Amino acid sequence: MLLAIGAGVVLLPLGVVLITSLMPTGDQVGAASITLENYRVAWDRGGFLLAFANSTLVALAVTALQILTSALAGYALARLKFRGKQALLLLVLATLVIPFQILVIPIFLVLKWGHLINTYGALILPTAANGFGIFLMRQYFQTIPVELEEAAMLDGANRWQVVWRIMLPLARPALVTLFLFTFIGEWNDLFKPLVFTTRPELRTVQLALASFQEQFTNSWALMMAAVVIATIPVIVLFLIGQRQLIRGIATTGIKN
Repeated sequence: MLLAIGAGVVLLPLGVVLITSLMPTGDQVGAASITLENYRVAWDRGGFLLAFANSTLVALAVTALQILTSALAGYALARLKFRGKQALLLLVLATLVIPFQILVIPIFLVLKWGHLINTYGALILPTAANGFGIFLMRQYFQTIPVELEEAAMLDGANRWQVVWRIMLPLARPALVTLFLFTFIGEWNDLFKPLVFTTRPELRTVQLALASFQEQFTNSWALMMAAVVIATIPVIVLFLIGQRQLIRGIATTGIKN
């Protein structure tokens, strides 16, 4: 009963959005009680085709870079022995308590110095590495028995082969978890495109949604249709990877 109540509280706003997006507007009133025309109108007027392409490109690029940097740095912090490792780990953890908005001015100056403002680089590079991803991968690598690495090295594998052929395949739940967190975060990000870009051709889904809401403040049905359009890819992605996501979160930090 408590779960049902909690689910109802969470799903009620989403249900209102969906129902409102199907309501007829303007000359559609009286023709049908439910219509999908709002989605076609919202898609065309909001310019979501270009926005979807830009958001997909940026989200996939950032996700790929974060997976690469997090996997390598996480493995180094979990397995390699070097001076200052604990201090480096504390430094990585310290980045988690610093909001991105506080760093926006120095990041903007660096991007301006590198002539990256109003480019895809301005949307990708500032979040190419992430302390959360590094810590997540480090914790998951510690759950993998070190004997597997030792056996591989006895068979002649070097450190790179151990990472790419043994550790990363075994860390698939953590990688999928990091992929989902990063992709969804980048897909929903409004701050970076708003600050670092002004060119219409670089507009992302969240910018398109914000501008759409400014233009159609009197048409709730169209606005809700635009919200559903922007949300569908995230929902589909989560449904595909939910098992690996739950497994990755549940097993991270458990040592053998």
